[in-house]
Amino acid sequence: MTSTQMNVLAPLASPLPPPPEGDILTQSQWTTLMAIADTIIPSLEVSSPSSSTTHLQIEASEYTVAVEKLKEVISSDVEADLPRLYLQENASSVPGYKELVHRTLGDYVREDARKGIALILTALDTRAGCLLTTGYTTSFHLQPVHIRQQIMRNWAQSYLAPLRQTYKALSFLFKQVYMKTSPTIGPVLGFPRIPVHGKPGKGFDYEFVQFPPGSEPEVIETDVIIVGSGCGAGVCAKNLAEAGHRVVVVEKAYHFPSEHLPMSEADAGIHLFMNGGVDPSDDNSISVIAGQAWGGGGTVNWSASLQTQGFVRREWAERGLPFFTSSEYQNCLDRVCHRMGVSTDHIEHNFSNKVILEGARKLGYNAKPVPQNTGGNKHYCGYCTLGCGAAEKQGPVVSWLPDAEKAGAHFVEGFNCEKIIFDETGGRKVAVGVQGLWTSRDSNRGVNGSDRTKRQVIIKAKKVIVSAGTLQSPLLLLRSGLRNAQIGRNLYLHPVNLIGAIYPEEVRPWEGGILTSVCSEFENLDGHHHGAKLETVTMLPGWWLTFQPWLGGLDYKLRCAQFRHMTGFISLARDRDPGRVYPDPVDGRVRIAYTPSAFDKHHIMEGMLALAKINYVAGASEIFTVTEGAPVFKRSPLPPDSEDFGINDAKFQAWLTDIKKRGLHTPDTSFGSAHQMGTCRMGNSAKSSVVDPKGKVWGTEGLYVADASVFPSASGVNPMVTNMAISDWISRGVARELRVAGGRTETARL
Repeated sequence: MTSTQMNVLAPLASPLPPPPEGDILTQSQWTTLMAIADTIIPSLEVSSPSSSTTHLQIEASEYTVAVEKLKEVISSDVEADLPRLYLQENASSVPGYKELVHRTLGDYVREDARKGIALILTALDTRAGCLLTTGYTTSFHLQPVHIRQQIMRNWAQSYLAPLRQTYKALSFLFKQVYMKTSPTIGPVLGFPRIPVHGKPGKGFDYEFVQFPPGSEPEVIETDVIIVGSGCGAGVCAKNLAEAGHRVVVVEKAYHFPSEHLPMSEADAGIHLFMNGGVDPSDDNSISVIAGQAWGGGGTVNWSASLQTQGFVRREWAERGLPFFTSSEYQNCLDRVCHRMGVSTDHIEHNFSNKVILEGARKLGYNAKPVPQNTGGNKHYCGYCTLGCGAAEKQGPVVSWLPDAEKAGAHFVEGFNCEKIIFDETGGRKVAVGVQGLWTSRDSNRGVNGSDRTKRQVIIKAKKVIVSAGTLQSPLLLLRSGLRNAQIGRNLYLHPVNLIGAIYPEEVRPWEGGILTSVCSEFENLDGHHHGAKLETVTMLPGWWLTFQPWLGGLDYKLRCAQFRHMTGFISLARDRDPGRVYPDPVDGRVRIAYTPSAFDKHHIMEGMLALAKINYVAGASEIFTVTEGAPVFKRSPLPPDSEDFGINDAKFQAWLTDIKKRGLHTPDTSFGSAHQMGTCRMGNSAKSSVVDPKGKVWGTEGLYVADASVFPSASGVNPMVTNMAISDWISRGVARELRVAGGRTETARL
């Protein structure tokens, strides 16, 4: 594809909201912070008597070797000087780098963590503080880069947990921002701005309700108000609107049509995800990734459409929820899959997914294709984490919500739901609507202008359905005065850890369907169906390369440059041991109290070892984990006429033993999660759950929850289809109740 064609197909810009106002750090703290950033992502130059202390100086021979290594992996049709430009680039020289760091710290880092960072930055500019934290009395930013790098390595291995955690948090931030903003990283990696195999598609033209300016709350009425627009909300909206009821759907985020997709990684993190893309747990042991977009997680997920497995359905039924082993539940599963055109018929596996299937076959492991919700299309894309520009992925934005609007539903974007409104009737709370703050788009239909209207809005309704997601639904219930002790508890996250590999050939891991295969050989490691599933992971630079270990600036840059030869995989645990969510005491944002347990980490490790074996038999030349300090396995050439021992190779077995012995210690090990479940779990008793078997919140009337937060435990599979099937059941029940009570006779009063 020519550059002209790429420009023609490039998505429309999606300008960001204004950055945070005020000074979040002092000037001296910023100087120190950017000095750390330039340590993680340094500018490299050949050592000379006149060399600057702001560059990492290396010997001429080492520099020449680095350039030659880069030339070996960089495409020959790019600028000849690109290797030098890449080595020369440091964090502070990248346009927009400091601005994104500023936005992240100001908008997405909680206050206590920001104060902790500021304290350490201040200490690094004092003699006493530097002596305590670095072993030197010279201010950190005045040190030459090679000394700063050694300080960072010392922090990574320090016996002082605060230093290890500071290194982990800041190195993650600085690597991720670099991947999202660097002008050289795309050409170096060969990573194009848009999918090479993708094609633009036309999405649905939505109409959103607008409110006039005013000092008093705007009041509207409807039959059903649905809070959220994700997988649960979309199904509810369609079912209730098609049943003839007045429906209003409100969403905090804004809709970006397919012409804006896929977004850049920098823009997508802010427009399409909660908390700028990553929400760390309290102890920073796990990074939680949750969609916050029109369409919720269904806008950014990877199309995997697995139905709830039998052992999970039986487990939930044994907890007093027989619906899950009923034919009706299977009907719900089949109905939602049919609407999205779920099948395996049109899959074309990319390299990484072929590795799963073929590697598992060679080892005798159970593996299979993963059904896709792509409506009968091949959808060989790879960028769906950033939004589907082809409008082929049949998430809520493409399927459920258009169906709902065609049936008469109304939509409100930019609506931050503050509370549920109750009437007290006979000692019971009766939900009668919601109240929230609506923020309009600007006069250019964007979200970056200063001329946006804010208005309090009250939406009165006969039924309220909360579908704000596992992280936000319980917080809305708590803000509304509900006090069930189970609200926010029982948080399941499907924690994952990563295995990567490098192959001799160029594999371009970002191309093709993201997750089209799964190995389930290790899903029952305890006899109670807790274990690990082995899957591929989205291969975007800001996702994958951020997790790569940092041993120094040159090593990291050379490592990243091999991206087009890399594959990435996750070992995903069906976790037994949950955490909880709760509101931050300062600003009310969601806080996540979750640490992967030793029990669940054991299963993740078994999955990682299996993934390493899969990549070995698939022919990987290098295999690595993302655990701090863990060695890389480098395959030795097999001598002619010698026996191939496969995974029994002594060198490989020794490496596996070492990796297992090192373990996955928390909070130093980096875990991730893209699935959140259980914080408003369904059950047959208010003492052990938040909603009853029909999705109604215990102790209330007219209030329901319909999203993955109602799962009784971890689903063990990507939760979209399970979420939709449960929401299908709940919303059909609500429709029946409305019909019995008198139903609908008019459109919503807007």
